[in-house]
Amino acid sequence: MGDLSRRGFLQGSAAGVIATAASANAAGKVAGASETLKIGFIGVGGRCQAHIRTALKLSKSQNLLCMAVCDVFDEYLENSAKKIDDANAEMGIKTKCKKYTDYRKLLEDKDIDVVCIATPDHWHAKMTIEACEAGKDVYCEKPMTKTIEEAYAVVDAVKKNNRVMQVGVQSTSDPQYRHANDKIIDGRIGKVLQGQTHYYRNSNIGMWRNYKLTENMTPKNIDWDMFLGTKFGLAPKVPFDRARFKQWRCYWDYGGGMFTDLFVHRTTRMIIAMGLRQPARVVGAGGIYLEYDDRTVPDVATVVADFDEGAQLLVTSTMCNDYKIQEVIRGHTATVVFRGKGRYDIENQNLGKRDVIYETQKPNETEQVQAPRPEGSEDTLHWTNFVECIRSRNFHTNNDPEIGAAAITIINMGVISYREGRALFFDKDNRKAVNADASWAKKWEQRSIEKGKPSHVIGWHAGEKGSLLRSPPWMKLAGPWVNGVDPAKAT
Repeated sequence: MGDLSRRGFLQGSAAGVIATAASANAAGKVAGASETLKIGFIGVGGRCQAHIRTALKLSKSQNLLCMAVCDVFDEYLENSAKKIDDANAEMGIKTKCKKYTDYRKLLEDKDIDVVCIATPDHWHAKMTIEACEAGKDVYCEKPMTKTIEEAYAVVDAVKKNNRVMQVGVQSTSDPQYRHANDKIIDGRIGKVLQGQTHYYRNSNIGMWRNYKLTENMTPKNIDWDMFLGTKFGLAPKVPFDRARFKQWRCYWDYGGGMFTDLFVHRTTRMIIAMGLRQPARVVGAGGIYLEYDDRTVPDVATVVADFDEGAQLLVTSTMCNDYKIQEVIRGHTATVVFRGKGRYDIENQNLGKRDVIYETQKPNETEQVQAPRPEGSEDTLHWTNFVECIRSRNFHTNNDPEIGAAAITIINMGVISYREGRALFFDKDNRKAVNADASWAKKWEQRSIEKGKPSHVIGWHAGEKGSLLRSPPWMKLAGPWVNGVDPAKAT
């Protein structure tokens, strides 16, 4: 579905159906610390099952009530409602789970305070915007949206309607990434230069083909038109196809393959750790080099994003080999190496005796850091943070819309670059991708010629620590000979 078609839904996403509910609720239906938060789940067939389990697990401790589900597939709808009813009954809750086949009806339900959206990617923006306008707080699975334009429409809708939103990159509730950022902005690794991350997998049946197709998946019990969203400008009209329904991640019409399903996970936590947000320049590369099974998304891909802060992030992957590279952040004087489970190492560089870094850290020495890690799974920590923010009306969740928009900007620019063969700049004033030119290289070359100073990441407060070269004595001999005069003798 083209950008112009998707733009149409952004311009009129909530017109009509929920306009009355929006004006009544958006002013701020706020649950107090002791009030039960009532949750509705939209798109309950896959990833949402983990969200339902987590919310049910937290029902007593966080005072939550899972009370509604919505899906286009009858089987998913019935099974999820039964799961919730059975769990609620065990807790002595007699309220029966409501079942909706049209998400708009769920949004009209004034009893619901919070919605969890876990549909295919192409629905995320429309549902989120309309949920905000209906006065609901939103937990939306990653990616926050499918396109850049949608991302900033969501940011605007969340702000305008004073909603709390959590984007489902659960690792952002693992404290190690913000813990590492505290050390980075304090100058521990010097000038931040480059981050690299990955997401490698392998499969002999093709990635995402492990989602089983069943004979009972038919147009009789799946609302195919609603799945596609063609009448809303979300995806093109195509005949019913079980693979497109269950294995939608394989097709550009509904998602972005590894770009949006996997890269967003790693990119989000890395920009938090590095102190970066919107990119300045992005290039994407890759192709379908093995998985020739009707998919349209690549099985090998790389995104390289450069930032005005003078740093670069590389995200790389294949779905056909699971041998990984390290997840690292390189600074001038040290490197952060993420080890998992809250642990990361800081490995010092060896820059020679002339470097002032030896006043505070030893060359080649490794500092092992264990970030404080609360008990519980990442899902539990992420939901707990979301609920706490709802009750306190803290709009800065661990993965708020601003961070979600930055991540999808990087990744979607990588998608556009790969698919259209273009290098791209991000126009921050107009919040859109535009064609790149030679100005990026030229501005850094000019800074070097003028012997300028490095730029720094967001929050940097370490002055020039680890950020300047130590010019050796012989560099006094450098410079152009003007009128045959040796520059070393000209001063």
